Amino acid sequence: MLELLPYQNRKHLPNIGDQKDVKDPIVYAIFRFPLSGWSWFATEGEVRDQDICFFGYVVGLEREWGYFCLNELESVDINGINVCRDRDHVPRPLSECLEESGLNEN
Repeated sequence: MLELLPYQNRKHLPNIGDQKDVKDPIVYAIFRFPLSGWSWFATEGEVRDQDICFFGYVVGLEREWGYFCLNELESVDINGINVCRDRDHVPRPLSECLEESGLNEN
């Protein structure tokens, strides 16, 4: 768990539900899987059992808000290719993250 999301990154995550009324919530971590083009934009998260559960925006087969867990992301391994975290990401609004990634909906 520490490798994909170190403590210094997770300690700033708001709890799940803290940004529910924010129109353009802040993204605190971005995860990507290079073979599929899937991206997970974590806006909130909290420790549950031995895992970190996130709420955020997911771009995959659909574009939708939903829940995902760090253990799930870390378990993806296709021929040695894994989900990775954008290590250069600075917390900022989702709209800016999507635009920068070329995933804006406009």
